[in-house]
Amino acid sequence: MPNLLFHMFSDDRFMDFTLYQYGYERCRPLHSYGPFIRNHYLFHYVISGKGTLLTDDTHNHSKEYRIGPGSGFLIEPGRVNTYFADREEPWEYTWVEFGGLRAKEILESAGLSSETPVYIPDSAQAGETLKERLLYLAGHDQESSLHQIGYLYLIMDAILSGSSKKRKKQGGKLSEFYTKEAVAFIEQNYALPITVEDMAGRCNLDRSYFGKIFKDTMGQSPQEFLICYRMNRAAELLKLTDLPIHDISIQVGYPNQLHFSRAFKKVFDVSPRIYRQNNKLL
Repeated sequence: MPNLLFHMFSDDRFMDFTLYQYGYERCRPLHSYGPFIRNHYLFHYVISGKGTLLTDDTHNHSKEYRIGPGSGFLIEPGRVNTYFADREEPWEYTWVEFGGLRAKEILESAGLSSETPVYIPDSAQAGETLKERLLYLAGHDQESSLHQIGYLYLIMDAILSGSSKKRKKQGGKLSEFYTKEAVAFIEQNYALPITVEDMAGRCNLDRSYFGKIFKDTMGQSPQEFLICYRMNRAAELLKLTDLPIHDISIQVGYPNQLHFSRAFKKVFDVSPRIYRQNNKLL
């Protein structure tokens, strides 16, 4: 295997889990990344050697973790982090960067967060399974988007099922129930001028309390989630149809096309017109 494999994933049609980039690297002594702030979750699994992770927790306290073979580490979005290979035994690792609506839920269930970023498998076989799935993804960048997303699901399953810190599933948690109700409401009504107050009303909750439990569960505020949901639906229409942009704007809840274009560019970094030119499926 080459010393470095690095691949980007460009298909943004997936919402439960979204893949951004993935790869493998055999690092040089003291090879480092950072200090840096990621926009998405980044997970590394160490195959051999060792290194150090420096990261901020939720209280902005910097912590240091020494990480060796057969373990991994998570970097959360919005946290300052630096990681570097050991001088004598530099690490070899494989990684995946991802996001999506279910990412926070699965990682927390696996006992991973900025407070507890180190991943320890509960058995040698669990670590081997995770390593094999990550390496498979790193070596198959020419497969279809569905194939790659399928492997991301398998990787997330391996992280969760094989974690020594995994939490027992707690059925009936009210915050999750209310959040699912709100997401279902958004899926059914995103084309209408709905507000956070409407979502809270659907759940019969105070707006402030609803906003807190939604963000705690989903990792986004209700308004951020609604915007991302609408923009992902708009992206699908831009790629799959010849509808005028004004019509698409209305279909995703934006009667004002200028407001729609501004929101779309904030999410995708390009205008709807340019996005369509670059991604239109014939």
